[in-house]
Amino acid sequence: MIGLGGRSQSHLAALSELTSENVELALLCDADETVLAKKGAVIEKQFSRKIPTVVDMRRVFDDKSIDAVCFATPNHWHSLGAIWACQAGKDVYVEKPGSHNIAEGRKMVDAARKYDRIVQHGTQCRSSPRIQEGIARLKEGVIGDVYMARGMAYKVRPSIGQERIESPYPGLHWDLWVGPAASRPYSQVTHRRWHNIWNYGNGEIGNQGVHQMDIIRWGLGLDTHPTRVQSMGGIFVHNDAQETPSIQNSSFEFGDRKVLVEFAIRHWYTNTEAGMGDEFPFVDKKNAVGVIFFGSKGYMIFPDYTSYRTFLGPKREPGPSGIDTGDPMIDLPHFRNFFAAVRSRKPADLTAEILEGHMSSALCHLSNIAYRTRRTLTFDPADERFVGDSEADALLTRPAREGFAVPRVV
Repeated sequence: MIGLGGRSQSHLAALSELTSENVELALLCDADETVLAKKGAVIEKQFSRKIPTVVDMRRVFDDKSIDAVCFATPNHWHSLGAIWACQAGKDVYVEKPGSHNIAEGRKMVDAARKYDRIVQHGTQCRSSPRIQEGIARLKEGVIGDVYMARGMAYKVRPSIGQERIESPYPGLHWDLWVGPAASRPYSQVTHRRWHNIWNYGNGEIGNQGVHQMDIIRWGLGLDTHPTRVQSMGGIFVHNDAQETPSIQNSSFEFGDRKVLVEFAIRHWYTNTEAGMGDEFPFVDKKNAVGVIFFGSKGYMIFPDYTSYRTFLGPKREPGPSGIDTGDPMIDLPHFRNFFAAVRSRKPADLTAEILEGHMSSALCHLSNIAYRTRRTLTFDPADERFVGDSEADALLTRPAREGFAVPRVV
């Protein structure tokens, strides 16, 4: 288990359930010794045994007895960590978004293929029985011909505060934490609220939105990148250190496909939409997050990770629906699916194989690039480059940092 931050709690809960299925948690890794000590004690009680710890993930890869690694690190470590793991002969479960940028996402796919590794992406909705059922109904035509899909992440997010440069606290190996990102001095704000800092995170669209982007791609059968992208927004509520937008509206076109994809981010008080956030609450019971598919016969919503609903005709009469009252986060079945594929050695057994993760993460990255360049962008899906736009192309990757460079050839 690499990275003991917020998402690791769900990972560990799933892994503890799977100990009866011959899954052993062998090693804990985090660049923060304080976190290792504090959470290690909790994990020891959870698993009824003391689990060894290391601060440098490369020591995990050196251990020949380890078959697989799970990454719950910040985004900027996802790709390089997964590539190193594949090169070391490990299978990988990597949190969303699989990459910090598009170029590194492609390298993850290349590494999985070259080293014949099982790599699962953390878009766990793919393992939800009700979401699977809803997508099947959608493709069967329950709402007719789909002409648009809209995703949203409306969350009340407080200010992250102002950045104050200071020395890292004892036990935090800051150079290891920064890893493949650009070297920056420590500040508590960027360390704790890294999702909002371009150097480490991808904003709300990369944090929450990648789940909904994945459902949209899945439902529409989009196996290629968009050809045209627009994104506008800004930081309109708080005056703080946040760099990523708190308001963001994005649109995507896919060549000759007669379908429009939209995504909206809002970080303060706002309305709900299509019943999502009030009648159909999100898993946190306080925000409006989900997907709407619009068709010639009605519309379908996915308001969380375990349900779908349809509304048909001009009167929006309720149609087929499915609700699962189990684990609202779906981590356990997603991990169970991962380990089943580890045993079968068949990537096709994965519900969220890394290529799907790369494609869905890329939608988030393209949105952010359009936002940062402030113009409509034309993208070449085959080459994964922009058409005649060197400034936008520069944001497809990031400068290599010595000792932590993503290899050009994996």
